[in-house]
Amino acid sequence: MVDLRRNRERMVRTQIAARGIRNTAVLNAMLKIKRHLFVDEALQAQAYQDHPVPIGYKQTLSQPYTVALMTDLLDVRPGMRVLEIGTGSGYQAAVLAELGAEVYTVERIPELHEIARRRLQDMGYARIHLKLDDGTLGWPERAPFDRIIVTAGGPEIPAPLLAQLGDPGVLLIPVGGAKRTQELIMVQRQNGTLSEENYGNVAFVDLVGSHGW
Repeated sequence: MVDLRRNRERMVRTQIAARGIRNTAVLNAMLKIKRHLFVDEALQAQAYQDHPVPIGYKQTLSQPYTVALMTDLLDVRPGMRVLEIGTGSGYQAAVLAELGAEVYTVERIPELHEIARRRLQDMGYARIHLKLDDGTLGWPERAPFDRIIVTAGGPEIPAPLLAQLGDPGVLLIPVGGAKRTQELIMVQRQNGTLSEENYGNVAFVDLVGSHGW
């Protein structure tokens, strides 16, 4: 039988810590969470490998390092309100919840929304709240948010998400003029002023919606 705990330890050590992620809370969360439970049983052997894993409906569970990097950049602390756009299988939401965040996550695909809802409920994540909707519109009735993370790439930074970002606040999103080719952009709001920082090239599935593709 495959030692899945050992696979998680190897993933954290060789794919995440070895690439410069030093945030102990992020490393511990990704060591604790059973990533293989967030993909179909037939693909569980791939869950801890250094690449994305398909979850159906042309969506993927992001590469472990990508999840760790984006989580690290968000600098989430206990008690923060975090909006996630693109629930997918629910893995990123679980990582955020393990950091002590109150997570609000929006998914546009009904089947993925229902799978993630049941999975996260069964795992006991009471502080993750799910919504089926156009993620580019955010979740205005629950705004403002301390942190916003978008796990799909779009042509622009959706204006509704900027409007729902708190002050201070951080928004992280892949943005690019061509599908599947983006740059990871961090937007920070501090004392009413917005600033942007570019963290380099990434490739995410398409952000579909009123303010996406």
